[in-house]
Amino acid sequence: MTQAQASAANSQLHKLLVQVAGEQTAADLFTMIKVEDVLLVEQAGATVSRLTLAQAMNMLLFAKNLEAVPEGKRYVADKLAAGGQVVFDHGALRTVAAANTGALPQGELAFKRFLEPLGFAVADVYPLPRLKMTGRAYCHQDAPEQVAQFFVSELHVDQFSPAFQAAVNNVVSTSRDPLSAADKALLATLSDNRELPFADAASLLPKLVGCFDVQHATPALADYHTLLQESAEMAWISTEGNAFNHATDHVADVFATADELRAKGQPIKDKVEVSASGRVRQTAFKAAQVEREFIDADGQCVSRIVPGSFYEFITRDRYTDEAGNDKLDLRFDSSNAQGIFKMTAAAC
Repeated sequence: MTQAQASAANSQLHKLLVQVAGEQTAADLFTMIKVEDVLLVEQAGATVSRLTLAQAMNMLLFAKNLEAVPEGKRYVADKLAAGGQVVFDHGALRTVAAANTGALPQGELAFKRFLEPLGFAVADVYPLPRLKMTGRAYCHQDAPEQVAQFFVSELHVDQFSPAFQAAVNNVVSTSRDPLSAADKALLATLSDNRELPFADAASLLPKLVGCFDVQHATPALADYHTLLQESAEMAWISTEGNAFNHATDHVADVFATADELRAKGQPIKDKVEVSASGRVRQTAFKAAQVEREFIDADGQCVSRIVPGSFYEFITRDRYTDEAGNDKLDLRFDSSNAQGIFKMTAAAC
């Protein structure tokens, strides 16, 4: 066992993942995802910090995305076989700011309520006018360069037609809240103390992962088509809910990665998106095509093939800030984001 492997095995993060997901899954996660030393606090105390809990959630969410995206799973398997690891940069999800979202808080509030207790804070806001959405980057305050960010986008239903708004209401008004009163009490404790007793952290972790899922009832096919006419993003939400729209691997040279995958015949985006600063460059696999159920006009369950989630690649440069500090450019770019979102626009 190497020193790095020993540090991981003796960490509170490893202990928590073993408790929740089992020995083999924990081992696989540490093999797959690069985990920085700052996240490997030893199993000294009986509590779990918000930083450790946030990292455990992120690792489980990354693995969940791979199960939804076969191309991403194959890419990661090839990377591991070549002796590499994934540097998990960020995960993206979509929310709906509608008048009635059932038992689920509206829009980004469904995630802000637990991302903030976990130590994340909004680093910047990104208008996405072409999509009638707003994106918010949640960055971890304790280890911003070591913990994957969340790009939480919110669709503004009031900017669409009455027919569209009615279809949204039909879909999301049935939403349940995946967090119980006991879960919310634990989050309040975490917010106050920045840590939880180990048993409470282990109880809360799978509930947090469960927030990244579909919370509403099976949509009507007619509503799906109505949504698709005005917003591919909302149509996607109607079938995929709050699942990771994509997970992102930080690579050394996204252009080289894209060229290599394209040469292998992989379904990679034609264009690399480059930020206005030039320091952030992104591309992605095209969305997985998935079979989803709908309710037809006769009340019967029917299946259709629609776009699912995808896997993204990003390169971020370092820069010197105004105070002379060397930093990784953790920002996003509205134009980049809107370009990347097109990965799920082609419905079948």
